[in-house]
Amino acid sequence: MAAASVVRVAGRRSRRVFDIFVAEVPWTVSSKELKEYFSQFGSVQRCQLPFDKDTGFHRRYCWIKFSTPQDVQNVFQKDSHILEGAKLALKQQPRRRHSQRKNQSE
Repeated sequence: MAAASVVRVAGRRSRRVFDIFVAEVPWTVSSKELKEYFSQFGSVQRCQLPFDKDTGFHRRYCWIKFSTPQDVQNVFQKDSHILEGAKLALKQQPRRRHSQRKNQSE
C-alpha cells in the first residue's frame, strides 16, 4: 500500500502546468476538435475540456499543453483564433517548476 502512495505522489510531482488557457469555446466544439485545431501550431500533448456534471455540457473553456515552448509561441503569433464562427480568448499560462510551487506553498 505504501508503494502505491509513493507512486501517486511521484506522479503528481512530474505533472507540468498547462501552457494556454482558452475561453469562449463554442458549445459545439469537442476536445478532439480543439486538439486538431491547435496541432497546426505544434505538437499538442493534452487538451483538458472540463464538463459540468449537472448540465452535461462543457464549461466553454479548456487548457492546452504543448510539447515545446516554441509551439506555444507559434499560437500567439496568429492574431485571432476562430472556431465555428466564435473568436477564442487565449491566455498564456506561466510555466512553473516544482521547486517554485513548493516555495509558494510554504
